[in-house]
Amino acid sequence: MITLKILGCGGGMPMINRFLSSTLIHYQGKKILLDCGEGTQVAMRNNKTGFKNIDIICITHLHGDHIFGLPGLLSTMGNSGRTLPVTIIGCIGIRDAVKGLLSTIAYLPFELIIIENPKNPLSITHSSHRLVVEEYSIVNEAEIILNILELDHSSSCMGFRFDIIRKAQFNPEKAIALNIPKQFWSTLQKGQTVSYDNKVYEPNMVLENKRKGLKISYITDTRPIEAISDFIKGSTLFICEGTYGDDADLKKAIKNKHMTFSEAAGLAKSGEVKELLLTHFSTAIENAEIYKSFADDVFENTVIAYDGFVKKLSYKH
Repeated sequence: MITLKILGCGGGMPMINRFLSSTLIHYQGKKILLDCGEGTQVAMRNNKTGFKNIDIICITHLHGDHIFGLPGLLSTMGNSGRTLPVTIIGCIGIRDAVKGLLSTIAYLPFELIIIENPKNPLSITHSSHRLVVEEYSIVNEAEIILNILELDHSSSCMGFRFDIIRKAQFNPEKAIALNIPKQFWSTLQKGQTVSYDNKVYEPNMVLENKRKGLKISYITDTRPIEAISDFIKGSTLFICEGTYGDDADLKKAIKNKHMTFSEAAGLAKSGEVKELLLTHFSTAIENAEIYKSFADDVFENTVIAYDGFVKKLSYKH
């Protein structure tokens, strides 16, 4: 099961009752943070999420409402006993931005691994007590495949899609019938070929059909470009910005390179996603629920995010 928590659903400037953009994904005891707006660590403390087990931080772009919380959070992680490396994935300029933001911090007790503007999918796997990020290859046993899309905003901005792999089920009866020694079962279950006693055993000899996994797409700060629909296709959950609720604000959305609720819903519909979660609300929106009908008229299965919102995703979705 995957648990997702919205730490902050605000855009632009912080508000008393709404933190800036930040979303936390809980995966098998580890955490992946999506964006880190100002006050993110306070939101985390309010939600009792803990700091130590954040292995990956994905930054969509370098505007302050998505990155200004980073230095404080990293410092607190260090003070919480974090010693394992932390991977930061971001757009063009992320390396220099992190260096500048951390200029007042004399020391961090962990290594920062920065992946800037990746052009190819990345694989995420468990290794040495943390989640490790590498360039994806079909020979790698990825648990999560992270896909990236260049968006259309006023600065370089990236969208993310997490394809969470569900392993094919191992059939021990087939393995026994083929007289495959038990010490090789785990290797075959990982999708690797085994050679033993002048025989070659392929994974498909003992694995059932592939099982459907989960897809979480995260798109924020962009106009609704055509490429997004294909990128989010069939997502279990589509987290999307809804900076402007009312269709009357379309001109503002175009000027500032954001989206209205109905535009986000249009992407959800064309992308055939299962559920749309709207977030990143303008400071002009005090109650986003008031504008929900603009999205519902286009895509019925729409949910309005709020700070502290929790979504649990299981493979039964």
